Amino acid sequence: MTPLDIVSRALKDIGALEAGESPTPEAAQDAFEMLNDMLDQWSNESMLPYYKTEIVFPVTPNVTQYTIGPGGTVGAAFTGSISGTTLTVAASSLTSGAINLGQTISGSGITAGTTITAFGTGAGGQVNYAGTYTVNIGQTAASTTITASYQRPISINSAFVRVATSASNLDYPVAILNVESYEMIGLKTLNGPWPKALYYQPTQPLGNLFVWPSPAQGEMHVFADMMLAQYDSMYDDIVLPQGYTMALRWCLAERLMPMFGKKSPEQIQMIMAYAAQSKSNLKRTNMKPQQIARYDDALLNSRQKDAGWILSGGFR
Repeated sequence: MTPLDIVSRALKDIGALEAGESPTPEAAQDAFEMLNDMLDQWSNESMLPYYKTEIVFPVTPNVTQYTIGPGGTVGAAFTGSISGTTLTVAASSLTSGAINLGQTISGSGITAGTTITAFGTGAGGQVNYAGTYTVNIGQTAASTTITASYQRPISINSAFVRVATSASNLDYPVAILNVESYEMIGLKTLNGPWPKALYYQPTQPLGNLFVWPSPAQGEMHVFADMMLAQYDSMYDDIVLPQGYTMALRWCLAERLMPMFGKKSPEQIQMIMAYAAQSKSNLKRTNMKPQQIARYDDALLNSRQKDAGWILSGGFR
């Protein structure tokens, strides 16, 4: 399946093409651009992104601000090679950050848009990073220095920090603050063992992550809704969960009708009904279970069994 297949089917659904016909290059380009615009809008629509991206990065002692997005400080740098869809990371080659799913990688000889999609023998998170990973685009790239980065998130949903101990790794919850709560912190450079709170500022082109207190150690695990990636060309390979191809087809058809002058009331009603049904099916599938009632994170953090609240004046 490619974007061109979705475009062609949508144009046939609205009667702009007959069975067996192919769209003209101009019509295909117009519909392809509309498809990408629609995917961009869907990233902002609740319950349409189908999974949460886990963003992993080690904190730097005494650093409270990080940038996220292509070229940001949250990412990874390592040495690796690609054969087919297998990325091999050389032993002891990780020079910064953490390798994880959802990262886009770049380097000499690597195809633009290459993304890590699955773990092989390698894995992220305070373990040996050497090993294999699966990427989305088959290619051959000799051993080279690779930079990995995340997409800039629209918002942050939740987070925890992992702390290494002599016995095992322990995970501690991190409160997600809005800007008003972050402003209430009197001493934003207060030193602490690891972050207890995080504020995300979704600036462009890079987002800003602020952690508090200023950490001495820890590995952050931040969860954000995946952004639905736009396609680079009409011939990209598409791999989507069940139901997304049909939803893209009918919703694209709905948006193409005015462009191609389709005004039949019966046709408009049918396509709008199919588009609405396909999107509602996706939202039911992606709907989150109701969260268990609990105290507000800020209240929980202010009652931790340590004396850190004294240094902030007790104001949050």
